[in-house]
Amino acid sequence: MLPSRTLNIGILAHVDAGKTSLTERLLFDTGAIERLGSVDAGDTRTDTGELERQRGITIRSAVASFTVGGTQVNLLDTPGHSDFITEVERALGVLDGAVLLLSAVEGVQARTRVLMKTLRRLRLPTLLFINKIDRAGARGEALLADIRRLLAPVAVPMTSVTGPGTARAASVPYALEDPRDRERIAEAVAEADESILDLLVSRLPGQDAGDGGPPLTAERLRAALAARTADGSLHPVYFGSALGGQGVGALIDGMVRLIPPAPAGAGTEPRGTVFAVHQPPNGERTAHLRLYAGALRPRQQITLHRSGADGTGGTLTGRITSLQVIGRPPGDDGPLTPGHIAVLRGLPGIRTGDRLGPPGDGPTGTSLFPSPTLETLVRARHPAHAAALRSALLTLADQDPLLQVRAAPGGATSVLLHGEVQKEILAATLHQEHGIEAEFAPSRVVCVERPCGVGEACEEIARRGHTGPWATVGLRVEPGARHSGPVFAYETELGALPHGFHQAIEETVHATLRRGPRGLAVTDCRVVLTRSGFVGPLSTAGDFRTVTPRVLRRALERAGTRVYEPYHAFEADIPLAALAPVTARLAALGAEFAETTGGGHSWLVSGVLPARHVQEFQGLLPGLTHGEGVWTSAPSGDRPVRGNAAPREGGPR
Repeated sequence: MLPSRTLNIGILAHVDAGKTSLTERLLFDTGAIERLGSVDAGDTRTDTGELERQRGITIRSAVASFTVGGTQVNLLDTPGHSDFITEVERALGVLDGAVLLLSAVEGVQARTRVLMKTLRRLRLPTLLFINKIDRAGARGEALLADIRRLLAPVAVPMTSVTGPGTARAASVPYALEDPRDRERIAEAVAEADESILDLLVSRLPGQDAGDGGPPLTAERLRAALAARTADGSLHPVYFGSALGGQGVGALIDGMVRLIPPAPAGAGTEPRGTVFAVHQPPNGERTAHLRLYAGALRPRQQITLHRSGADGTGGTLTGRITSLQVIGRPPGDDGPLTPGHIAVLRGLPGIRTGDRLGPPGDGPTGTSLFPSPTLETLVRARHPAHAAALRSALLTLADQDPLLQVRAAPGGATSVLLHGEVQKEILAATLHQEHGIEAEFAPSRVVCVERPCGVGEACEEIARRGHTGPWATVGLRVEPGARHSGPVFAYETELGALPHGFHQAIEETVHATLRRGPRGLAVTDCRVVLTRSGFVGPLSTAGDFRTVTPRVLRRALERAGTRVYEPYHAFEADIPLAALAPVTARLAALGAEFAETTGGGHSWLVSGVLPARHVQEFQGLLPGLTHGEGVWTSAPSGDRPVRGNAAPREGGPR
């Protein structure tokens, strides 16, 4: 009999907090696997890639499931390293809830705070699991105070811990049926739930209801706890150990009782999101899809919609040859229904981020995590492998659309990255899975150009011996809305040119904008076709591809462009005595301060800093704060480059 409901829950944490170990323990304790895998031994259920086993880190999101009573839980084990933030982003888009993992030894890390801010902004139901209570240096109540100060003001302990930091450490669940435990939990829940607060106040001596106020029942408190967890107002906290198994049973109970499944979407038309794509070398491409409405069956033909990195759209139509619903036994060919996740086969062009359903359907808006801010140039160590390198990079970009790949001068390939670890993994992947040794240039910060004003240009080209122009193109460049990307529009009458000529102009415009007057990509602009002409049947699409770049470059030069560099929004939690040296150093690196708060135990300094200085300051912070400073930063848009010097292609970015 199939479970009556399904939950999709992500396991999130900073590096080495124990995500994969917790996933193994959850699967083992619920009977989904017969033996515990080990990260050190490289035999875990979710870290299946060779590189993941070698390095002991999660690189790709993986899905595994277990069943408790009438509930199937699909676990998404996500990467902890910030370089793989896009994997986390895609997981968040298909989750019903999350478990945020902390180490009882390392405590609240900068990465933990970044993840929690995102989870709270999404109001995604989130449980906190304090792992490694049996490790030397583990903390209990002191860590709980840090969590309330730095992560979640309303953190509600659901277990207590005895003997933290010793081999005898134990996690003791609070029982809602016990009046003392019920009162303890109710006092924490009351910070987020007015009905529980009113009930507690009414039971105080001297109030209208006096000592005979409404009873605080376990059922009423459990309902309030579930409601406030569901809307993200509070966060239940569990102490335990993934390796030893302490506290995991209470966590499972909390996952099933407190995280609600997402309601099924209306209508019968299937709607869903592809959040992971895997393709081994010379193997078949598979895709993980979460369904929100309708149903999918094997051999069904579907149409997927996608958005490109340059803002252009596209579709993919194909037939599903195989559909394996996560959690069902092999051979079960039942349909995929709302709330479930399935592995699809038979669609060789499928990409991460593809959406099933009407065009424009599904979540819209800005990305939870901004685009990569680093660029590197990649070349094959052996020239004979140059074409294979380009092909392999394009294949990897299909699995990760934010891994933008394009041709660069000198036969190199430009790749956008989130960090240096991602570069190391990419190099190892090319070597081990594709047999290509690649050389990576030092990473540089990605800057862009934006038009300062409006510029127009027009040109006609003619062939010798012909009096009229074979191709006429007039273009106007003007600033566009921020984050609109490059937009192409027409003032000429549609149909005045054959479709192939229109397509040649538009494609050439987008290609030319990848390298503006200063050698950088031009974005947030509107390019308008103001004039066009041709001579049939003599004109060709090649004529328009020849003249369009010249016209567009002149229009850009007349409009003028300005260079923008990426910034990071930062928070620095520093000791009281370190305020002056830290702020002085930040100011010298070009930081703009937003506010400075605290002053009791520490200072919290926030602001923005050019991305090119972030790594430098992170290296300086331990010395400035005697190892006590905590730095949190994330990409936060861009700003004009200061001064007169502007980076050009081939120079520092």
